[in-house]
Amino acid sequence: MKAKLPDIGKISPEVFEELIYPRLGRKRDSVLVPPQNGVDVGILEIGDQAVAITTDPVFIVPEYGWKRAAWFAIHILASDIVTSGLPPAYLSIDLNLPMDITSDQLEIVWQVMHEECEKLGIAVVCGHTARYENCHYPMVGGATMLAVGGLCRYVTPKMARAGDRLIITKGPAIEAAGIFGTMFPERLAREFGNDFSRKSQDIFYDMSVVAEALAAVTCGVRDEGVTAMHDATECGIWGGVYELAQAAGLGVVLEKDHIVTRPETVEICRLFGIQDPFAAISEGTLILSCRPHKADEVVKTIQEKGVAASIAGELTDPQRGMRVISGGKEREFKHPQVDPFWSAFYHALNSKEA
Repeated sequence: MKAKLPDIGKISPEVFEELIYPRLGRKRDSVLVPPQNGVDVGILEIGDQAVAITTDPVFIVPEYGWKRAAWFAIHILASDIVTSGLPPAYLSIDLNLPMDITSDQLEIVWQVMHEECEKLGIAVVCGHTARYENCHYPMVGGATMLAVGGLCRYVTPKMARAGDRLIITKGPAIEAAGIFGTMFPERLAREFGNDFSRKSQDIFYDMSVVAEALAAVTCGVRDEGVTAMHDATECGIWGGVYELAQAAGLGVVLEKDHIVTRPETVEICRLFGIQDPFAAISEGTLILSCRPHKADEVVKTIQEKGVAASIAGELTDPQRGMRVISGGKEREFKHPQVDPFWSAFYHALNSKEA
């Protein structure tokens, strides 16, 4: 293997292409969408139904507060599965818990997980729960979520075409800002005031794309509307747009100045040393492509859910490459590879100012 593993975080596209993609076990005709770099779900054909599948770690951070941590753990999974265009339906979950978790803490976590699954229409169908030595937060297991729908209802980046419009919700660094707001409210209050700190803490519950993704597909899918969706997680909007376009085999022209942006997220990133919020982790920011004639309707439908959204570019022929327009100037942009959030976060944890 020539490509190197990263120091922290997800593997690079090069590692995926060299190591993972050539070794995918037995080939089956029922696999409609196999693993792809930058694509959140796989799709199976079972009977006359499409079944979307996604898998992630169970991510529990006690410092968020047990209720917030459990809410986020479910929405990480749900935010990936809804990018298929199908509503979430089933959950299999494995909890490998640290030895120091108490019965009361587990009860809070599981109650919130149950409540969120109930709200989202998700049935828990199987799992495994135990405490073990050498298990540590935040990675305390793994989970697989499934969605089911008609074969003509799912979307995947291969359905996108040159000319499709790009729509982006909420703006950059939503997850970075939400985590900093939750973890360091006193520091934000000292710097910007109590009202700013309270608003920053509320950003935490924006770290989900479920509402806007499911709203967007009511406008239609494929030739009638939405063609692809991606949740901007690690490496933020730059990474998410790059990955969606790459998975579609297309280029992109992104208009940075048209992307909705929350002033709070920019100020929080500046305070914690993140120079480019658009490269920072942004769970809760949905990137989607849709046919040009449906773009305005999709934006309006998302906005009616109380979620900010805007048309921020379009997909192009691959020869155009990955381009961004900012301040009237056009330039090439690349995948950031390394998310600036992690170093900023651990620096803040170790800082006396926090």
